[in-house]
Order: sequence, then C-alpha cells, then structure tokens
Amino acid sequence: MQDQKPTPDITPELEQMPADPLATPEPDAATAPAIDTMPSLEEALRQAELKAAEHHDAWLRAKAETENVRRRAQDDIAKAAKFAAEKFASAMLPVKDSLEAALAIENQSVEKMREGVELTLKQLVSAFDGAHLAEENPLGQKFDPNRHQAISTIEADAEPNTVVTVLQKGYLLNERVIRPALVMVAKAKGQ
Repeated sequence: MQDQKPTPDITPELEQMPADPLATPEPDAATAPAIDTMPSLEEALRQAELKAAEHHDAWLRAKAETENVRRRAQDDIAKAAKFAAEKFASAMLPVKDSLEAALAIENQSVEKMREGVELTLKQLVSAFDGAHLAEENPLGQKFDPNRHQAISTIEADAEPNTVVTVLQKGYLLNERVIRPALVMVAKAKGQ
C-alpha cells in the first residue's frame, strides 16, 4: 500500500476568499490596524493656494522694496550730479568777493592793487587744491600728447620733442586732463 497523504480540506479558505479576487477586502474595524487618512484633494488644493498666495505676497514685497532702493539710488545720483560743484562754488565765493572789493576801491595805488590780486590768486589756488584741480606747466619736460597740445615746433638748444615754451597752462582734475597745456616743442636743428 502506498502512503497516501491526506488531502487538506481547502473549503474553509475558499469560503473566506472574496468572490472578486481583484477586489480589496474590507478591513474589519476590530482587526484592521489604524490607517492614516490622506487629506482630501480639496484640502491639499487649499493648502497649496495658501502657500502660493504667501509666496506671491512675499514676491510683491521684495519687488516693491527693490523698486524703492532703485528709485532712492537714482535720486541720490541726481542730487550728487546737481550739487557736485557745491564745494567748489563755496570756495570760489571769497575769490569773487575779493575781486569785487578791489574794484570798489577808488584811486588805489599800484602796489595795493598788486597785493590784493596776489591775495586773491592765493584764494583761487586754495580753491583749486580743495577741488583736486592741478596745474600742468610742462616747461622743460618731454612733450606728452595726452596732456599737451603742440601749437608749433621751433629750433632750440633743447633736446628734440621737449617743451620749450608754454603759451597756456593745462589743468588736471583728479589726474584727468580738463584742458591740455598749449606748448611749443623743440625740433632737431636743420629739420
């Protein structure tokens, strides 16, 4: 006789299976573990809209602040340009006052007039120094086309291409040429 294994009885398991094998069984409230419920789509949408509104508000505030900073900077630039010469103008007022006072005096001696002009020139030089306006007097220096304007060349005992005569001094504002010096330059003899 062969050993026969007893066939297990599978009917109780079949009875427990749902009729539709793809359907999910409904959990028994007593035996099922607690499942966290996902928020509804409406709640998720509401939360997203709140976040979007919050971010939009922050963006609008940042944009407004940036515009305010830009506008303030433009105002500062406009004021700086408008009042850039204020310090220099303040330094020039005493010079003008001195010249007017000199002209107001009748029957001045030549010596007194000269003294007044010299003092006025000192005031003017002081105003120029305060404004970083420097004089360019290139007599005896090599000709520099960036700082000098040659009117002519002349034969001279000086080395060729050297400034021998300054017709009008030049001026530099913070090392930038605002008026080149008008000069005459030496040329080699026999040219």
